Amino acid sequence: MTNLNQLPTDLPIPQDDGAASHLVGMHLPAISLGATNAGQFNLGESKGRLVIYCYPMTGQPNVPLPEGWDQIPGARGCTPQSCSFRDHYQELRDLGADVVGLSVQSTEYQKEMADRLHLPFPVLSDVDYQLQQALRLPTFVAAGMTLLKRITLIANDGVIEAVHYPIFPSDSDPAWVMDYLKNNPA
Repeated sequence: MTNLNQLPTDLPIPQDDGAASHLVGMHLPAISLGATNAGQFNLGESKGRLVIYCYPMTGQPNVPLPEGWDQIPGARGCTPQSCSFRDHYQELRDLGADVVGLSVQSTEYQKEMADRLHLPFPVLSDVDYQLQQALRLPTFVAAGMTLLKRITLIANDGVIEAVHYPIFPSDSDPAWVMDYLKNNPA
C-alpha cells in the first residue's frame, strides 16, 4: 500500500510552464468557499498576510492513488506538504501570516484529511472552480479529474504579492514561504 506521508525518490520534477506569471498584483476575488472548520471563508475579505497553498488532492488511507499519479510532475506530495505547513504553522503565525490549504475536493473529503493530519488551519474547497477560474490557476487532468497544480500564493490585504510555482519537493514549500516573509516584512 502507498505511504502517503513519504515521497518516492524518483518523482519527476515539475518545470515552470509560465502558468502562474500573471498572478502577482491580482486581487483575491470576493468568493466564499467552504472550509473544514465548518464555515465559509471569503478570500476577498482577508486582511494582512494570507498564505494559500493549493494542491491537487490528498490521498486517503487504503484508497489507491489515480493510475500514473507518481509520473505526473508535481502531483505527488499533498500529504507531506500539508504536514509541513502544520509543523511550521506557529512560525508562520509568528511571521504575521494566516494559512489556508485549498483544493477542488469537497469539504467532506478535505475534512477527513484535515482531522487525520491534525491541521490547525482551515482547508478550503474550490469544488466549483470559482477561485481557479477567477485567477486562472494552473490545472492538469488525471483520472478524469481536473485538479489544481501545486502553487502557493502569498497575499497582503487581498492582493497577491508572491507566488511559489512550481513547488518541489512539496514539503519544502513552508520554508520558501517563511524565507519570503522574513525578507519581505509587511
